[in-house]
Amino acid sequence: MANHPNNFPKLHNAAWPGVVGKGSPGAEPIIPLDKMLDLTAAAEVDGVKFDGVDLFLFAPHVDIDASDDDLKKLADKVRAKGLAIGSVVAPVWPPTGGGSAAGDAAERKKFLAQVKKGCRIARKLRELGARPYGIVRIDSATGPADWATDPAGNTKRIAETFRESCTIADDHGERLAAEGEICWGGMHSWREMAKLLEMVGRPKTLGFQADMAHTMLYLLGYNAAPEDAILPKGADLKDKKVLDEGLKVLTKALRPWTIDMHVAQNDGTVHGSGTHDKTGRHCLPNDPNGKLDIARHAGFWMRDEKGNVTKAFKSICWDGCMFPNAVMMKPETWNSILAASIAVRDAHGWRA
Repeated sequence: MANHPNNFPKLHNAAWPGVVGKGSPGAEPIIPLDKMLDLTAAAEVDGVKFDGVDLFLFAPHVDIDASDDDLKKLADKVRAKGLAIGSVVAPVWPPTGGGSAAGDAAERKKFLAQVKKGCRIARKLRELGARPYGIVRIDSATGPADWATDPAGNTKRIAETFRESCTIADDHGERLAAEGEICWGGMHSWREMAKLLEMVGRPKTLGFQADMAHTMLYLLGYNAAPEDAILPKGADLKDKKVLDEGLKVLTKALRPWTIDMHVAQNDGTVHGSGTHDKTGRHCLPNDPNGKLDIARHAGFWMRDEKGNVTKAFKSICWDGCMFPNAVMMKPETWNSILAASIAVRDAHGWRA
């Protein structure tokens, strides 16, 4: 442990890769939450273990309509594994009971109902002592193609929906983070993401969730935003200096909004499975095609322009959505992920 003196940010693993892209016809089966907890708790590197998990508030992992008794059982179960609960994902999308944040009144009502339920669960887990930190994650729940039919009007409606979501979060003592991904309309480019956050104008309640794999795609201008590409077409992503220059531009715009972070690897391509649209491909940390120097490039998000550690979030989470189940069942997968997360904390963490 002397080689790893930092104890913040806490190291979390995401449980939702057991659900996202799984369970639908033609997709692999869902991995139960209990199994994801077991895999997380079993990982260990240099005497260091994961501190916690981030959760998707959707059955069969966590029912968005879970009772207080259900949530107490969940809290006890996670703590029994020696883990805390951090950030939680509200199921705001139409297939999970929500609706588009840019939609009509009925759609937006469904979206807000899911945000309210998610904030209620988050608060309850906090009151139970199982969740000492973390945010409630949301996005626009609309695709880039739908957004592009009326960019200005749709962004305005998303901002209105997000402002109403902020009021709900404030009522529950929670903060919201919008995860930037190329698959969410109005959030599909770094420029549109920054514009949306500014338009909402509730920085104390709504911030940005930076996933290293997804935000790397912002550099390339995928989906409806080729004009917002930071790197020139055909840029050599194997050249870390090229990535460095792109990340400087990206993080200057979005780092001030960042209140939650996912550590991840990306090979510069997109991927989707099940009902999930294509987004930045998550790779294992040691994937030979991975373009990120994970520990070093995490610093673009975790340090300010003067090189000071921002301490903007108390935990970081590894996100590895849409890995094959066979890969996720291997203990070495989680040890390699934990090792990458430890390296990030060693490089940009602190002791408290």
